[in-house]
Amino acid sequence: MSQVSIVIPALDEEAALPRLIRSLSALYPQPREIILVDGGSSDGTVELAKEAGFLVVHQHPRGRARQINRGVEEAKGPIVCVLHADTILPEDACSIIEEVIQDRRTVLAGFTAILEGPRRTRWVTSLHNWAKTWYAPALFRPHLFARGCRLLFGDHAMFFRREDYLAVGGCDPEMAVMEEADLCVKMTSLGRVRLIDRLVRTDDRRVAAWGGLKANWIYLQVGIKWGLGMRKRLGDQYPDVR
Repeated sequence: MSQVSIVIPALDEEAALPRLIRSLSALYPQPREIILVDGGSSDGTVELAKEAGFLVVHQHPRGRARQINRGVEEAKGPIVCVLHADTILPEDACSIIEEVIQDRRTVLAGFTAILEGPRRTRWVTSLHNWAKTWYAPALFRPHLFARGCRLLFGDHAMFFRREDYLAVGGCDPEMAVMEEADLCVKMTSLGRVRLIDRLVRTDDRRVAAWGGLKANWIYLQVGIKWGLGMRKRLGDQYPDVR
């Protein structure tokens, strides 16, 4: 068993959980624990998670940043991986995480995400997702980029030492979106942020619902406004998709 605690912030993820549960059961070694932080689901999310043996924690008021903070607080492992319910880790994820985090210069890291659905792989959006890890901090936080800051997002299955996360105060609970990018900036005060060259696979449900052009336009608008310090009401431009 590894020293990795997996934290899953969730809201009405009944459709995604069966696939996630199967993938997590195949991990070797197994994580120390799996914590699902529920934001008030009205479907079968909580029941499925409990049946799978996850520790279920209820967080109110909801909000992904608040749910991540609560999950990290509850975690017993020294290393935490924040995993979205629609993202599938490689079977050796816990070993990869422990190996990467052994480098004390690395305070936060994430996997390379590929967006895919039942019919197609979203190569253009996946490429943009990869590219903005570099171009976003280079444009908006060049002084931090030079110190090793890269911007990671929820699809990247970010991981870090629990003590480092708590030291910087975790995610801003008032942020509806871009809380992960904000965390990357904060964590750079302690070391470097890395994107590693192992893949995770994320459901393309947002791109499928919005269309490729609209999805990338939304991502670009939200990212630019965050980069310019316009944090208020960012969530209004990022409609929820389940």
